[in-house]
Amino acid sequence: MEEQNQGRQQNPVDQNERQQEEQSQQEIGRLRQVRRDKLKELQEAGADPFQIVKFDQTHHSREIQDHFSEWEDKEVSIAGRMMSKRVMGKASFCNVQDLEGNIQCYVARDEIGTEAYQAFKKFDIGDIIGIKGHVFKTKTGEISVHTKEITLLSKSLQILPEKFHGLTNTDLRYRQRYVDLIMNEESKRTFILRSKSFPPSGVISTDRDFWRWRLPCWCPMRAVRQPDRSKPTTTH
Repeated sequence: MEEQNQGRQQNPVDQNERQQEEQSQQEIGRLRQVRRDKLKELQEAGADPFQIVKFDQTHHSREIQDHFSEWEDKEVSIAGRMMSKRVMGKASFCNVQDLEGNIQCYVARDEIGTEAYQAFKKFDIGDIIGIKGHVFKTKTGEISVHTKEITLLSKSLQILPEKFHGLTNTDLRYRQRYVDLIMNEESKRTFILRSKSFPPSGVISTDRDFWRWRLPCWCPMRAVRQPDRSKPTTTH
């Protein structure tokens, strides 16, 4: 039995997995520190995004895409989380995710200015940004927003899960519901439908795009039956 236990402890596959996990956590920690350093630089330069408390958003992505003929070449203002970014010299593309969907935005240095473009290149995936510009179609036919002004509204200090796989760990999906709603479109649709089916009471209003999720409350049966003998537990 002892030999079997030692064999398990020295299993090279398990050791390799542990090493990969440690390296992954170290890399995530390094990336988090890079984001915090960027935030510190912004704050020292007097451009703290957390001091911005208002941005006038006029449209959502779905509205622009569904009524393109109505809004083509017209000015719009959108806001959302940047989910991808492609920097190509003097011009770049980014994808902005808002409450209703995603829309591509074209960002050019000659349009927004050199200083603003350099700041944009330092934006990270997950940052919340505001964009003002006019609606157009690219050569490939994709409805997009030609950016004239771009504002960093909130700095994301956490690393989002890998884009194409999303959040697949079931345990993490329930413990980090906010990440699940960001990464999984189906989860977000279900969340909104449930909020509309069971409207919240009090000051929370769905008319202003505020939503509430009803979370289960974990309570052991023995604590219900014998409250005097229950003991505190530590959750995740």
